[in-house]
Amino acid sequence: MRAIVRASSPRRNLEGTGFEEVAGDLRDPDVAGRAMQGARALFHVAADYRLWAPDPDEIRRNNLAMTGAVMRAALAAGVERVVYTSSVATLAPPHGTEPSDETRPLDEPGAVGVYKRSKVAAERLVEAMVRDEGLPAVIVNPSTPIGPRDVRPTPTGRVVVEAASGRMPAFVDTGLNLVHVDDVARGHLLALDHGRIGERYVLGGQDVALARMLADIAALVGRRPPRIRLARGLVVPLAAAAEAVARLTGREPFVSLDALRMSRHKMYYSSAKATRELGYHARPYGEALADAVAWFRSAGYIR
Repeated sequence: MRAIVRASSPRRNLEGTGFEEVAGDLRDPDVAGRAMQGARALFHVAADYRLWAPDPDEIRRNNLAMTGAVMRAALAAGVERVVYTSSVATLAPPHGTEPSDETRPLDEPGAVGVYKRSKVAAERLVEAMVRDEGLPAVIVNPSTPIGPRDVRPTPTGRVVVEAASGRMPAFVDTGLNLVHVDDVARGHLLALDHGRIGERYVLGGQDVALARMLADIAALVGRRPPRIRLARGLVVPLAAAAEAVARLTGREPFVSLDALRMSRHKMYYSSAKATRELGYHARPYGEALADAVAWFRSAGYIR
């Protein structure tokens, strides 16, 4: 087993796994080509997962360049099976009370924010290579993974850390589909074995209102849950100010205008297709939340 890792990336999550490390940038076709030699299967799980950047187009360029280089290398090396990690960001949000699913793909202009647009563009690239070049790829669309080993942390991991640390006194009315990261990993293996080439599969868990998520985090750490629900219009100036500060510091803001726009929809999704075709199941979201809080605490993120 091999893993491509940038020279500057932390190796913490690879320790003890037995992976052979290939140092380099996934946007570099030569690096991707070297790593693919002799490989029978490929999991492409890397992405530039930021909701804000000083140069927003950089996120799109990175995700397209990575996906293109890796998929072309897989074709050239004769890889037998590819599992491409997309996102529910490529699917339209729900209508009314019904969760969304694989039958509702977005086009790029319809996606909110540069991260979502970049994931739509990359997924469409993979679909085109399946259709036109015979790329043997199955697409998986994780919802919102949480759990241990979120080293960076991801934007959702930051919400867990901030809430557990008592730094989220208020919230907006929105919701997420939360899933244990280990269930998402298992879903990738199921897709490798049972997924149909060219098909996409939502790997989700449980639909949860943000208010409930924050209350459950508070209960895990012995804090009072936030009670103040803010209208989005009141948060817009805060998000704009946070982005202005971020442009000066280079540090990603905790709340951004794109994230606020995304929050207009409850991001609820169905994994029925993955359950039916792959045998996929996810544990209750509370277990994922408890594992996330316990890991962040043990790693020193929560004091």
